[in-house]
Amino acid sequence: MACSTLLQSRVLLILRGLNARRTGMNTAVLPDSSSILNISCYLFVAIDAPDVLRGVLHERAQALGLKGTVLIAEEGINLFLAGSADAVRAWVEALRGDSRFAGLAPKESWSDVVPFRKLLVKVKPEIIRMNHPTIRPDRAPRAPALPAATLRRWLDQGHDDEGRPVVTLDTRNAFEVDVGAFDGAIDWRIAKFSEFPEAVQAHRAELDGKTVVSYCTGGIRCEKAALYLEQEAVRHGLDAKVYQLEGGILKYFEEVGGAHYHGTCFVFDERRAVDPELAPSPDSVVE
Repeated sequence: MACSTLLQSRVLLILRGLNARRTGMNTAVLPDSSSILNISCYLFVAIDAPDVLRGVLHERAQALGLKGTVLIAEEGINLFLAGSADAVRAWVEALRGDSRFAGLAPKESWSDVVPFRKLLVKVKPEIIRMNHPTIRPDRAPRAPALPAATLRRWLDQGHDDEGRPVVTLDTRNAFEVDVGAFDGAIDWRIAKFSEFPEAVQAHRAELDGKTVVSYCTGGIRCEKAALYLEQEAVRHGLDAKVYQLEGGILKYFEEVGGAHYHGTCFVFDERRAVDPELAPSPDSVVE
């Protein structure tokens, strides 16, 4: 009971503080017709006791009335949450109070209703499953990340700044690619992300001599995919420069719109897809 009372007090203090200042999140403009804030975020960071963190985060989210999914593993955290703006930002600020998560930078979008039916906070072996234990972004230098504006410029001019041909490599599942993708993107038709390493082995020769920009929905899959591609390029002597698109498709939409992209972006909640303005576009997903 004492812990619950302390938590409620902490939540109230945070909410009051948020009325006076912003927390430094990537704040989106609230459309007139929408009142629910949706955030997505991940961070690869060593977590020694994921079960303990799970209990704290679940209780805090429940007290604030949030819904969505939070995945925790020894390699980091991956989350999708929705609720009132003050409640969502209060939860994020409290998490940032732990120095391990001070660098969290959630991506925001808005909807008329909460796109999740319940709250789930789970401990998993990986926050994004690849089944390749040597690929641990929390223990390795990050693969080079390419800003959205740079990718657009390269696609506009047809090559990178060194004159090398640029290809985009979709690391998502085939059904996601069918909803929308970068024009001319390489699509290996994988059914799940754990198939990505095998696809690289089968198709790596296609990447030789090119600048490869891997991408996914919000960036988390490419944190692992780009590391694996770098590793394989070195191992097999490929002349491939590997990047990951910073923030994935969603960040690209936010910063440069839908240039060089066709369709919408599939998302794993009841919105089903978002368009280049980050507005829900459920009708764009064909069963």
